[in-house]
Amino acid sequence: MKNISHIWFLALKDLRLFATDRFALLFSILFPFLFVILFNFLMADVGSEDNRLVFHVVTQEKAGGLSHQIIMSIETTDESQLRPGEPKIVWLKDYDEAYRAVEDKEIEGFLSFPAGFTDGILQASGTRLEVVADAEAINTRAALNGLAHVIASQIGSQYVANVATIELLGGQGQAIQQFPPGQGGIAAGKSFIEYGTEKVGEVEAENPSNYVITGYLVMFVFFTAALSAERIVRERQNNTLERLLSNSVERASILGGIFTGTAAKGLIQIAIFWTVGILVFNIDLGRSPAAAIILSILMVIMSSAFGIMLATLVKTERSASSIGVLTSLILAPLGGCWWPLFILPRWMQSLAKISPHGWANNGFNKLMLFGADFGAVVPEMLALIVFAVIFGIIAVWRFRTNAV
Repeated sequence: MKNISHIWFLALKDLRLFATDRFALLFSILFPFLFVILFNFLMADVGSEDNRLVFHVVTQEKAGGLSHQIIMSIETTDESQLRPGEPKIVWLKDYDEAYRAVEDKEIEGFLSFPAGFTDGILQASGTRLEVVADAEAINTRAALNGLAHVIASQIGSQYVANVATIELLGGQGQAIQQFPPGQGGIAAGKSFIEYGTEKVGEVEAENPSNYVITGYLVMFVFFTAALSAERIVRERQNNTLERLLSNSVERASILGGIFTGTAAKGLIQIAIFWTVGILVFNIDLGRSPAAAIILSILMVIMSSAFGIMLATLVKTERSASSIGVLTSLILAPLGGCWWPLFILPRWMQSLAKISPHGWANNGFNKLMLFGADFGAVVPEMLALIVFAVIFGIIAVWRFRTNAV
């Protein structure tokens, strides 16, 4: 009980100092929301655009082939005639140039008709459409595969109908060998690929607060804990910790009191962040609000352990302050606090995993942007626990109460 009272006394002392430090309160609580308001304003309409899907097609056949007739029947010649939501189809004339455009990231992909496409259809020997797409363009690849499937199905049904007609006529006549506009039941200038589009409601932009607030929560909780190392070093240098030890306060109680006080400040921060976020910025905690709260608490525990560890590794207040600021400013952008991780290249997303910030932000994004459940963020929770344990072990091992 005596040890618990010592821990409680030291934690309350830290909280009183925090409450009377106007700069600390401004920096830890009010300052982050200035960034939240700014980025909410800048990103308010991001994602609200109804972007038209663009299909690129190319043929390796010579002029006059069936593929040329198919492309001419579906190509977009007058964009003003397109219906809302209707995709635009662009005919690329050279296969090699189209391939280089995909490699250079100028286009995301294209559908290609092979050189023997017409012979394969007319001779019933079969043919194969080719989809060339950038490895990361998952949606474009799926759309092009869908277009290829529609074309293959339409041609297949047309061929079956022709053969059936010939059979009914007793073998007289011949199969239709061309599909030019205006023949075979296809109206001139009209695609044989029919579809309908029904638009329900308007495209709504994602609430930017769902990733802006969580990013700054992660950044400033860690920042505040890292800067607490300066105060710990100061108390060590002026022998405050040594005097506590001489007054029968155990080393474990001193360490526990410092950790509890630092963690309490972090808990106050996340309570304010979530309360203001829900009431003012209308953020959505997703399908599992409990998972978002647990992630926040684990972030506080990990950050507090880091702050104490940092204090045990440096000798002066200036070093503690400088390293705390530098570490926080490096890990924040690296871990996706300044921008969503999912918009970054894969190598940057992988690099973010060396930081606790990256794991925390990835978990928040899963929950609040992509509708994940509790189980989906267990890996992120375990990663934060591992970081906290590593920092905590180093802090306990290196902790000392004197400046020697």
